[in-house]
Parts: sequence; structure tokens; C-alpha cells
Amino acid sequence: MNATRVAERWGRWAGRHMFGLDATAAAVLGILATITAASQGWPAAVISLAMIVPLAWRRTAPVASGVAVTASCLLYVAVVPAGSLAMVVAPITVYALAAYTDGWPGPAGLAMGWVGALLAGPRYWLDEYTTALGLIFIIMLLGLLITVTWVFGRLRRVRREQVSGLAERARLLELEREQEAELAALSERSRIAREMHDIIAHSLTVVIAQADGGRYSATPDAPVPDAAAQALTTIAATGRQALTDMRSLLSVLREDGPREFASTPGAADIEGLVADLGWSYREIGAPGTLSAGAGLTAFRVAQESLTNVLKHAGPGARAEVEVRWSPRRLELTVSDDGRGAAGLVEPSPGGQGVIGMRERAHLHGGTLAAGPHPGGGYRVRLELPCGPAPEIPVA
Repeated sequence: MNATRVAERWGRWAGRHMFGLDATAAAVLGILATITAASQGWPAAVISLAMIVPLAWRRTAPVASGVAVTASCLLYVAVVPAGSLAMVVAPITVYALAAYTDGWPGPAGLAMGWVGALLAGPRYWLDEYTTALGLIFIIMLLGLLITVTWVFGRLRRVRREQVSGLAERARLLELEREQEAELAALSERSRIAREMHDIIAHSLTVVIAQADGGRYSATPDAPVPDAAAQALTTIAATGRQALTDMRSLLSVLREDGPREFASTPGAADIEGLVADLGWSYREIGAPGTLSAGAGLTAFRVAQESLTNVLKHAGPGARAEVEVRWSPRRLELTVSDDGRGAAGLVEPSPGGQGVIGMRERAHLHGGTLAAGPHPGGGYRVRLELPCGPAPEIPVA
């Protein structure tokens, strides 16, 4: 594990100081090659230095470095009659072109390496003791060295591309994770906005309607003297429930304290919602099985529909809620005898209203239709898929 960490640190450090390392290596090799070539005359020393200096750019500018090294090597073979240490630049350059370039420079480097082997073999190893077969063997050996070096360079390039691909994939996965987190946060904010709209709009509408009725019933000549007390009771119960729901909802936004949890309302709570307003409720069929989200959707649609009745149906309007269960479907219908289309108002920007109810229904695989019906008034009809009614064991 320690060796791996050291290798990783060295790789990162070497990547940041690539030119400095190559320049240092080229300087050391240039000094040694110049010293060994000095015995052959100053042309050999100068050309050897010209062959080695471009190695400082073998990774930062491999094509330019390869061209300079190739030209210097050809000049060396043509001018200097004996080989030197500087000739090691040939396989180094072939490796650099194979590892750090794309397209034609890599194969071109391999081809020029073989050309150098064909020229250097007869130039430096052909004498009266060398046979034709021996010369061919030397040329093939030099070519094999060039080829193996080129193959290692290609393998290095493939490895670099794999690492680069993995790094890019990791970056994209991280970006995707951040986007998913942002979408989840946006979805949660939208959910909280819908819940707050449903809680506040319904509760305040009920409070206002009951307060108006209570004020009318508080007069000495009111036809129902106890109606004022009943209205105040409904206002208090509605306010307490709204406060509990708001605390439960806002606790999601607090990260520095324990969350408050309350039971999620569902289809079974619609009857109590209607009873608080004193309107008609009817349930047909055996209740099926709804998910928590679908049950909450049914409750919120009923709540929003009744709120709209209080706000837009006009004075004296009454609503009727029907819940019809079938083996695979829940049908919720909220209809009123109010003003119908005449009572409709344009939704305010950002309002949740019918659009929010339809979004809730679609989220759980259901449909929602809302509009005035021929007999007068307004009707909202929700359909949600559900499971069969749970079997009750017989004792």
C-alpha cells in the first residue's frame, strides 16, 4: 500500500514537472554524449548535442522534437563515421512519438526508426569481418529494438487513454450525482410548496367561511343560536390541525433539530374533512389498497376542490363528495351546486390549483378532469389505480 501511494505521488509530481524532468535528463545525457563524441572531432560533438537537446520537448512537443532528432540523426550518419552514445535518442524518440501523439506521427516514427537501422547497420557495423548474413542480423536486431520500443510506447498511450477515460467518467458521474441532488432538492421544494398551499389555502378558507357564518349567527335574531359556538369550534380545530401539519412540514427544512412526524392523511380522512364543513359524503364499494403517496393525493385533491367551492362557488353553495371503489381503481368526485364557470378565476402565477392537482394525479398514474358540468356548478373527478381490498380474516 505504501509503495502504491509513493508511486501515485510520484506520478502526480512528475506530471506537474514534465518539462523540467525531461530537460534535466536531456542535459545529463547531452553532457555524457558530448564528452564521448569529442574524441571523434568537434562535428561529432556538435551533432550529438543537437540530437539530444530536442529530448527536453519529447512529451510537451513530441512532433517537433521527433523531427529535430530525425534530422540530426540522419546528419550524424552522413557525417560521422563512428557511432556514439547519442544514438540512444533514436529509440527514445520512437517511444515518445508512439506514446504521446495521435495519428500519423507514431507510425512515421516507426518507419523512420527502420530507415535509421537500415542506414546505420552498413555504416557502423560493416567491415571485412562482417558477412552479409551477419549484417542482416544486425539490421534486424536494430529494427527489432525500434519495434519493441514503439510497441511499448503504444501500450503506454493506450494506458493513458484508459486513465483519461476513467477520469472523465468519474467527472461525469460526479456531475450527474450533483444534478440528481439538485433535481431531488427541486422536487422536494415543489412538494413542500404544494403541501403548504394545500394546508394554508384550505385552512384559511375554512376559517374565513366559519368566521363569517359565526359572525352572522352571533346576532340576537339569528335562526340558530348555537351556530356561532359551532363555528368557533370548527375554527379552533382547523387552526390546530393546520398548525400541526405546518410544523411537520417545516421540520423537513430544519437540519439542526429533531424532525416532527405526523401521520400522513389519506383517502380514509376525506370523510372527516367533509364532515367538518357539514357537506354530503358518500362512499361506495370496499376500500382498496392505496400507496401512501396516492392516498395523500386523493386527500389533497378533495381538500383543494372543497377549498375552491368555498372560494368560488358563491354564497350558499354546497358540495357533495363521492368516493367509489372498484377492484383496480379509486374514483373521487367532488361536485357543487354553485356558479360553475361563472365562478372561475384566472390562476395567479405560481398557483397550485387545478394544475397542482393534475400533476399529483399523473405522478401516481391517475387522471384528473375538472370543469363545469351541464346541470350547473363545478365538478372535479379523480381516478387513481389501487390494489384490491385487503382480506379480513374470519375468526
